Amino acid sequence: MKRTHLPLNGLRVLDAAARHLSFTRAADELAVTPAAVGQQIRALEDTLGVVLFRRTTKGLELTPEGDAGLAALRQGFLEFEEAVRAMQAGQSSKSLTIAAPRDVTEKWLLPRLAAISATDPETRFALVSADEAIDFTEANLDLAIRWGEGPGEYEGEAIESDGLVTVEHPGGSVMTAIGWPGAAGDGATLVRVGDAGLAIDAAAAGLGRATVPEMLAAHDLAAGRVVRVGEAQPSRHGYWLVAPTPQWRQKKVQALVEALGD
Repeated sequence: MKRTHLPLNGLRVLDAAARHLSFTRAADELAVTPAAVGQQIRALEDTLGVVLFRRTTKGLELTPEGDAGLAALRQGFLEFEEAVRAMQAGQSSKSLTIAAPRDVTEKWLLPRLAAISATDPETRFALVSADEAIDFTEANLDLAIRWGEGPGEYEGEAIESDGLVTVEHPGGSVMTAIGWPGAAGDGATLVRVGDAGLAIDAAAAGLGRATVPEMLAAHDLAAGRVVRVGEAQPSRHGYWLVAPTPQWRQKKVQALVEALGD
């Protein structure tokens, strides 16, 4: 059934005017002019096809038609307020859903979420694998991590990184280049894997050298699983924390972005 269009501004003015029985005092409450209140009431009367107020020698008076709907109207406004509070409660909750490629989750995100949880045990995370397109609506996401030259159509912040590094087994390895989707010049490689995280693991196993995002290799370099070959290389691409504007503005999302950047 098609929902009837509700003249909400006019109904809000009606509620105020009915409580005060004065357009002037209603205008003060609503921070508008008495003339604006009168215009809203006349427009509402035209829309509804009824007279809502009469002027008498004693002042402004509600008609029976105007009085008939007030109880339901005020109950409706209370329910609107409850709905708004329920929607805002999501911002104050400590539950966040994050989408990220599998290797980013394993190599970079999980250790940082563990550190956040250690300082704030009430925080809850739901992790979604997203190696390609991100659908914030379908997955009910709060934040996503994606590879690119910028945030694209979303709000976003770049994750700080030294670019790309080449890594190999600490004892040296064969000179074979380990290829992964997105790796430059991986067409001639003899070893190919599904993502940069697996490329790091293949290098740690001695299968060759992998050129990967520095931020993904940082933990394995620090742990001694792999060693760096040469200097880091700048890259136009990088990982970005992204979200549509409504999600990005949420306090809990901004707090997470700040924490992940530390």
